[in-house]
Amino acid sequence: MTQEEIKAIIPHRDPFLFLSEVEACVSGESCTGVWKLTGEEYFFKGHFPDYPVVPGVLLLEAVCQTGAVAILCKDEYRGRIAVLAGVEKARFRKQVRPGDTIRMTARVIRQKGIIGVAEGEGYVDGELAVSARVMFGLPEPEAQNV
Repeated sequence: MTQEEIKAIIPHRDPFLFLSEVEACVSGESCTGVWKLTGEEYFFKGHFPDYPVVPGVLLLEAVCQTGAVAILCKDEYRGRIAVLAGVEKARFRKQVRPGDTIRMTARVIRQKGIIGVAEGEGYVDGELAVSARVMFGLPEPEAQNV
């Protein structure tokens, strides 16, 4: 799935879209995405100028966006947004630097109605960089306009 195809599923846009492509997606269940860091990303200018590192919160967001593709490509949720409702067990184990490619996987663990739980992780060169369990919500379309 190209970035344009990703944009047809999730509402994120530059400079806050952290998926370059999706390699695999099982609707409502799982997704594998890739974020290719060029070194030109805006956050490297300030985090940190002499030792650029992707902020951990952005790694977590990238994993969440991967999970959002999994759930929002399901026909019944097309056109909605997935909102972050909670984070558990977030771990940052490897620094992600300019030029790295991070491969992320996300799996929907359980879902009841518009509330769910997903787990995900991101790897650079086969090494675990980030992992987390997150809770998400899928507000009704009319609630998104509030």
